[in-house]
Amino acid sequence: METFDRGPFRVRLADSADDVIAAQRLRYHAFIRDTGAAPRAEELDADRFDDACAHVLIERDAALVCCFRLMPLADGREIGRSYSAQYYNLGALAGFPAPMVEMGRFCVHPEHRDPHVLRVAWQAMTRYVDANGIEMLFGCSSFEGADAAAHSEALSLLRERHIAPRRWLPMPKAPKVFRFGTVLGRETPDPRRGMMRMPPLLRGYLSLGGWVSDHAVIDEDLDTIHVFTGVEMSNVPSRIAKLLRS
Repeated sequence: METFDRGPFRVRLADSADDVIAAQRLRYHAFIRDTGAAPRAEELDADRFDDACAHVLIERDAALVCCFRLMPLADGREIGRSYSAQYYNLGALAGFPAPMVEMGRFCVHPEHRDPHVLRVAWQAMTRYVDANGIEMLFGCSSFEGADAAAHSEALSLLRERHIAPRRWLPMPKAPKVFRFGTVLGRETPDPRRGMMRMPPLLRGYLSLGGWVSDHAVIDEDLDTIHVFTGVEMSNVPSRIAKLLRS
């Protein structure tokens, strides 16, 4: 992906160790500092997956306001290398026959909540997908707060409309999960309220025709719950695809 500008934003890939540290520092600010998460050494959110990823940086006036990382996989046979594979049994996706990419650690600086940042981020993702012939985008979409019951309206809507096709359905692996596909009542969810309670990134995935696991992983360390999320690029609505490439 080449560097590009959108309005006041510059989008580029990290090209130095300092760039990656800047992303890790922003992730710490967004995910850990002033939240219920356990603190980290040196105020960096870093893990063993960073070295295997490309890091996308979105800057405004030379300040980093958004970042995420991308781990490319040749096909589903490499799914076990992904961050998500720690928490989900992804054996079904091992049969996916084309290039994939995992998007992770997406965050926006808490003091720079420009509503256009998310759109620019999806445009960056689209450029990466096009440049690398990606056929599936996947990752973990997190809800703030580890009390799964507090997210019941959004999870009910996911259960009703957005569960993964059986051929790709992730199975439970993490020690603490909330099986919203079967635990929640069968009342018809209110689509508007349910969608309003989705994290913005997950709403983006769903607008692309994305699907989710039938259970959420409870992450008490980060005080979140998350669902596995996948998008088959061939299923992205043409109207949305055109908008992202405009």
